[in-house]
Amino acid sequence: MARVLIVDDSPTETHVLRGMLEKHGYEVSVADSGEDGINLAHSVAPDLILMDIVMPGVNGFQATRKLSKDPATASIPIVIISTKDQDTDRIWGMRQGARDYLTKPVTEPDLIAKVKEALGG
Repeated sequence: MARVLIVDDSPTETHVLRGMLEKHGYEVSVADSGEDGINLAHSVAPDLILMDIVMPGVNGFQATRKLSKDPATASIPIVIISTKDQDTDRIWGMRQGARDYLTKPVTEPDLIAKVKEALGG
């Protein structure tokens, strides 16, 4: 079963995303900051990371850049999920190493489709 790491500082958002993913059989880990997300990515070795952008401390862009440049985590696909819906945010996220970008609020069909796509199936 695929392991998904959710990095988001909103307990409500992580609860909703976790529920959608677990309903479809994914194993879910949660980090509530960019820094914790980076650390957890190294210890859990998820198959996919769902990354929020707006977080205190290390934001999602910074965490995505660090993870995508680190040889130990570079192969893990990252999908940004954010309320930031400008084209510039999307482009910048992709430049930091994200594989895809979803805008909140995310629907379950959209989330599961992006997760399956990012996992190569």
